[in-house]
Amino acid sequence: MARSSQKKINTAESELKWADDTELVGLEFDLVLPTDTSIYPQYTIGLHAWFLDQVRSLDPELSAYLHDSESEKPFTISALDGDLVSSGRQIQLSANNSYRWYVTALSQRVVQWMKIWLENLPGVLNLRHAEFKIRGYNIVHPPMTYTDLLNFQHRETVTLKFLSPTSFRRKGHHFPLPLPVNVFHSYLRRWNDFSGNPVDQETFLAWVDENVLINRHQISSVKVLAGKKGAVTGFTGAIEYCLTKEAASNPEFQQLFYALGQLAPYCGTGHKTTFGLGQTRLGWLSQVVVDVPDVQSILAKRIEDLTEIFKAQRQRQGGERAEEIAAKWATILARRELGESLLAIAQDLEMPYQTVKTYAKLSRQMLKDC
Repeated sequence: MARSSQKKINTAESELKWADDTELVGLEFDLVLPTDTSIYPQYTIGLHAWFLDQVRSLDPELSAYLHDSESEKPFTISALDGDLVSSGRQIQLSANNSYRWYVTALSQRVVQWMKIWLENLPGVLNLRHAEFKIRGYNIVHPPMTYTDLLNFQHRETVTLKFLSPTSFRRKGHHFPLPLPVNVFHSYLRRWNDFSGNPVDQETFLAWVDENVLINRHQISSVKVLAGKKGAVTGFTGAIEYCLTKEAASNPEFQQLFYALGQLAPYCGTGHKTTFGLGQTRLGWLSQVVVDVPDVQSILAKRIEDLTEIFKAQRQRQGGERAEEIAAKWATILARRELGESLLAIAQDLEMPYQTVKTYAKLSRQMLKDC
């Protein structure tokens, strides 16, 4: 395993280096603010947009792929890790406190771009009204290839801790439980897209269902904001998986099971991993502390309630389109209720201003009619 290394901005003697065939790597950025600053509850949208803009500045073709591709996303980003405090309708950040931000790459192309990016890394990260100074960065998940993961020396169990709310999509709804099939399906999708060594999904997941057991778990649920629209009920905590004795009859799947466990910190778990959800690490958490600012939980609950109201009103139309519109209306109205401008909401959601204005008007009217 490669040793963790560190680079401080403008410190030439400590360049990050990894092999040209590297396919996976995870970075931790050290951020600080010059003054006390407030940020909006759905700020992870801004982090996502800033990152994609960084990609676009060096590789527009890759940026378009990351933004528009229907395949799995070959990167993850986290929310900010540090002292975040609810302050009215905003989240308060303190000057000179250190905030950590995690970014991972899951494909060789993104890793190669990341290497060039780090050599040209800007000194600040702009997040609407907040300007973070980037003080430095570390490698937290070592440079690897997918073959390295297959050959990694493993323990008998796979133990994972979920540091940010994690959820799956099941039958059109959020599913906040780390059942083995859901968890390893999540990892297998990334594996099949980026490893160059795809495995038959149906056969492997049937094997998981028969042979992967839960040794122990300690989880709790929380409602959070998720990406550009809607709210998610997710779980945090820790879980330990093991295999039945019969699992050894399929050594290829057994090897893949352990490799996917090692993949988890790089790819995250579940959906919305490019908006801060599903941050995953190896090992056990003895105590689970969910650090979700109150204003985020309040906004998430309001969006969920409004979504249900609008879905019920549009029920006769049915289908995914109606559900998607209901979630957009709910997100726009809830954020307007917290005092955000229509322009800021439109920019975050990458929607035309006039469309957002119309949705806000229609959603208020529908709420009055209920």
